[in-house]
Amino acid sequence: MRLYGVVAAGGFRRYTTYRVATAAGVFTNTVFGVIVAYTYIALWNQRPNLGGYDQSQALTYVWVSQAMLMTVNLFGGGFADELVERIRTGDIAIDLYRPADLQLWWLSADLGRALFHFLGRGVVPLAFGALFFDLALPINPGTWLAFLLAVLFGVVVSFALRFLVALSAFWLLDGAGVAALVSIAGLFFSGMLLPLNAFPGLLGEVARALPWSSLLQIPVDVLLGRHHGWGLLGAYGFQLGWAAALLGAGRLLQSAAVRRVVVQGG
Repeated sequence: MRLYGVVAAGGFRRYTTYRVATAAGVFTNTVFGVIVAYTYIALWNQRPNLGGYDQSQALTYVWVSQAMLMTVNLFGGGFADELVERIRTGDIAIDLYRPADLQLWWLSADLGRALFHFLGRGVVPLAFGALFFDLALPINPGTWLAFLLAVLFGVVVSFALRFLVALSAFWLLDGAGVAALVSIAGLFFSGMLLPLNAFPGLLGEVARALPWSSLLQIPVDVLLGRHHGWGLLGAYGFQLGWAAALLGAGRLLQSAAVRRVVVQGG
C-alpha cells in the first residue's frame, strides 16, 4: 500500500504545477457559480421549496457543486485520456509489466488529483459563495466530516466509471465517443444542472438510482443534513454499492482486455 500512497502523492504534486490553469479554473467556477446562483434565486422565487430545499439550501447546493465539480471530474479527461492514449499507442504493455495493479495504480493517482482539486479549486469558490450569498452551511464539525467521506466515495465511483470508459479503447481504439456520452450523462444525472430531488416522478426515481447521483447529489445532501443516522449509513451504502459494482466490472473488463494485448517477443 505504500506504493499506492506514493502514486497518490505524485498525482497531487503533478497538478500543483498547473498554477495558471488552476487560477483560471477557480475564476471560471466562481463566475459560473454566480450565474447559476442568480438563476436559482429566480427559480426559487417562483417555486419556493422546490425539491424540498429552501432558497438558502438551494444556493448552498450551487456553490458546493461548483466546489466539487473538478474533484469528482464530471467533465472526464485526466487519467482516462492518458490511459486511452497508452492503449492506442501500445504503451499499456509497459504498465502491465509493472509490479503493481493497473486499476489500483490509476485509482491512487486519481485520488491525488481529486485532493488537489478539492483544495485548489474548491475552497475559493465556496468561500466566495458563503461571503456574498446566504448559504446554509453547517456549523457541526461532524457534518463536515460526514460530507468529506461522502465526497471520497463519490470520487471512487467517478473513477470507476471513467476507468470503464478508458478500457473501452481496447476494442474501439478511441474512447472519445464513449467518454462524451458518459460526460453528458454525468452532468445531467449527477444533479449538476438541477438537484435530482427536483426531477419529477419516475425520472427523478431513476436519476437518483443511477451511479452519478453519488458524485454530487448525495454529498451535498449530506452537507445539508438531509442524511443522518440510519439514512446517512444508507447513503454511504448506496455509494459503496455502486463503487463495488463498477470497480468489479472494471476488474472483469480489465482481465478481458489484457488478453487482447500482444507484446512483441513476449
